[in-house]
Amino acid sequence: MTGKLLVRGMLVGLLAGILAFGFAKVFGEPQIDRAIAFEEQMAQMHGDAPEEELVSREVQSSFGLFTGVVVYSVSLGGIFALVFAYALGRVGNIGPRGLAALLALAAFVTLILVPGLKYPANPPSVGDPDTIAQRTRLFFLMLLVSVIAAVIAINAARKLMTARGIWSGSIIAVALYVVIMAIAGFLFPAINEVPETFSAVLLWKFRVASLGIQLVLWTTVGLVFGWAAERVLDLPRYSTRA
Repeated sequence: MTGKLLVRGMLVGLLAGILAFGFAKVFGEPQIDRAIAFEEQMAQMHGDAPEEELVSREVQSSFGLFTGVVVYSVSLGGIFALVFAYALGRVGNIGPRGLAALLALAAFVTLILVPGLKYPANPPSVGDPDTIAQRTRLFFLMLLVSVIAAVIAINAARKLMTARGIWSGSIIAVALYVVIMAIAGFLFPAINEVPETFSAVLLWKFRVASLGIQLVLWTTVGLVFGWAAERVLDLPRYSTRA
């Protein structure tokens, strides 16, 4: 059963990757091109020689982007399927579609949205190359704190639901997660390396596009995998109401 779910998870991940690539191509790549143009303009103003491209921009924005997104999405789909298989039957009376949607929403918020609020994605020409290692460490530390906070909130929710009911227990658990992440966001150092002359509109569009790519990916996985999982599960044993 787990093997069949794993295969379907990877296939759903492939579909999600294709859709995410399409979104990135339409909404993300134009912002990257504009950011690169700004970077080249600044280099010319300072008399710096243009950097040699190891991989052409055309390859980066087509085959390279497609390969990276699809490999990431297929891997994510497989991991999602394994988590789904473990959680099935352990998260109350909820069907495959509801469970898949719930897991995808939790993953998107925990792994993407909340860490990205503190350390959002930046386009080319934004950020000091000398601090990239520090920025990467801080982002992954924030992601780790988010995962730990989610685990704490889930464990608390199980106890609180028994004592206070589903709604009250869920609300308190979510509030606990928010409080933990608010404290972490306050304690973690802020990083602002955006040049003063960089377009705020371009920066906003790039970050929205980056978030949109992840939203397309996780929405596809959450909705389509639940439907696919129903085809391999013994449905009479589970509630199919999403």
